[in-house]
Amino acid sequence: MADHLAQHLTSVAIFTYLSESEIQIIEKYMFFNTIKPGEFVFKEGEKGDYVCFVIHGMLEVIKFNQNDQPVVLAKLSKGASIGEMALIDRLTRSASVRAASATGVVVMTRKGFEMILRLHPEIGISILKGIASLLSINLRKTSERLTEYMPTLG
Repeated sequence: MADHLAQHLTSVAIFTYLSESEIQIIEKYMFFNTIKPGEFVFKEGEKGDYVCFVIHGMLEVIKFNQNDQPVVLAKLSKGASIGEMALIDRLTRSASVRAASATGVVVMTRKGFEMILRLHPEIGISILKGIASLLSINLRKTSERLTEYMPTLG
């Protein structure tokens, strides 16, 4: 399973900066979890202390509108990650995530990440670079979408 897990992690954008041997090191600080269709990975407002990496299946990122109706913001499949901010800040989850199909994820807890930072600081820094890059890309996409809803001036 270890080789199999490392193989899947190479497709995750956050780990772009890591070598194969470094991925084999970090997989010791992770575990596999299966989520059934319709089951929530986490809900908006919950304390966040882990990140998930999709190995197979489909997750939906959901926010509830003022009528308490779910709005799907994004669908995430193999290679995607969700909950990265939980490794950085100690804030609550900004959205809910549920499985649209049977989904396998690899989980890294904040505690596991802190162990990586302490025992393998170079690897931890590379993971932080990957997270920063991903968050930057997501912020740029959000900014682009936001401008579509803004009125033009002049």
